[in-house]
Formats: sequence, C-alpha cells, structure tokens
Amino acid sequence: MLSLSDLDRRVTTCRACPRLVAWREETARVKRAAYAGQAYWGRPVPGFGPPDARLALVGLAPAAHGGNRTGRMFTGDPSGDFLYAALHAVGLASQPTSVRAGDGLELYGTRITAPVKCAPPANKPTAQERDNCRPWLVAELELLRPTLRAVVVLGGFGWQALLPVLSAGWQVPRPAPKFGHGASVVLDALDDGPALTVYGSYHVSPHNTYTRRLTPGMLQDVLRTAAGTAGLTCTGGGDPTTG
Repeated sequence: MLSLSDLDRRVTTCRACPRLVAWREETARVKRAAYAGQAYWGRPVPGFGPPDARLALVGLAPAAHGGNRTGRMFTGDPSGDFLYAALHAVGLASQPTSVRAGDGLELYGTRITAPVKCAPPANKPTAQERDNCRPWLVAELELLRPTLRAVVVLGGFGWQALLPVLSAGWQVPRPAPKFGHGASVVLDALDDGPALTVYGSYHVSPHNTYTRRLTPGMLQDVLRTAAGTAGLTCTGGGDPTTG
C-alpha cells in the first residue's frame, strides 16, 4: 500500500499544469533579490506533518517565495510566520517559526496541506488547476483517514476546493455549507467510520493579518477548538496529549 511519504515524493514530480510549471520554475530561476543567493525548491510542495495526524490544516497553494523557495508549506513567508506562531501558542508546533526545511520544526498531531501544490501567479490558481490537483489531496486525506478527526480550512478557496474532496469519504450536505471564520460542519462518514468536523478560518495572508481582519487570538481560538475535537489536548507551547 502507498505510504504518505511515498505520496509526498510523487507529488513533487507532478507537471500536470503547464502554467504552474512555467511560473514556479521561472520564479525559482529569477528569484527575489533578498533570496538571490539561495537555491529555490521550484517544484510542487507536499503536505507537512505526521502520517497519523488527527488534525489537518488546508490552505490555498504555496507562496512563490515561501513554499516554492523552501519546499515546505507556509515556510519562509509572512503567512507562515503568523500561522506557526499560532500553532506553537496552542501547543501544536515545537517552535513558533518556520524558516526552512530541516530547521527542527515539528508538528504535533497536525498536518498542513493545500488543494493546489504549486505556486500560482498572483496567488490565484484556475479552477482547472485546482481540479487537476484534486487527486493528490484525495489520496492524502484517504491515507490520513484512520486518524483524522478535524480539519481547519484557511480561506474560502480552500473551503470550496476541499468539500468535493471530502465527499469521497464523508457525507457533504447539499447545498454545501458556507465558508466563514468560525464556521463549522460535522460530516458523517459514508461507511461506519468516525465523523469529521470541518472548521473555517480566514486565511493567514498579510491581507488579512496586517489589517487585523484575522488576529492571533482569532486563529488560536479556532485551532484550540479544532484540536479539542480531534482529541488533541493543547498544552500551550509543548507536545499535546491525545485524548
């Protein structure tokens, strides 16, 4: 059976979307001046976190000079700075910063992924690119399903992209639940498996955090609630226990 690490390796070789391939590789070649001396990843970015995660965070796509540079989700950019500080504050990450792959960061019971694995121009993937990438997320969530109990979706794009993916294993209501910060919906499994609770949060992009549409406290509240639902007892800055 395919393991999550095997899936992650396969993700990094994908070239299904010509526009995204061209953009990620051009960005890696030209680089931002601040990172001129660094080697960019320039490939699809797999999920990050343990294979037995009870909580998943779903974003949008890697940032051109964040994940596309470092090879790890929400790493090396302001969005990641905000997210990992919140994860550490509630006890789901080993440290409050995420600078580069191999910097010692660990996630506790939590995995971070996205419906689009390549950095898109202007942070806006097309519907076709989202759909091309869907099988990767379907496979990832299927591998996580034995332990997964809750998902936090960062932003409306991720919410709209995730619900059709979840319909492979859970009962998604129709009409689809609406996105909003603090929104939540419980999805019963299609089989006799456990239910999955999906939570919404505004995205951690600077557009939201610099304007304080999303504050650290707002995000931490959602993370604590979701972690509790997932059976993770947050301890605040340390490894949580599993309830």
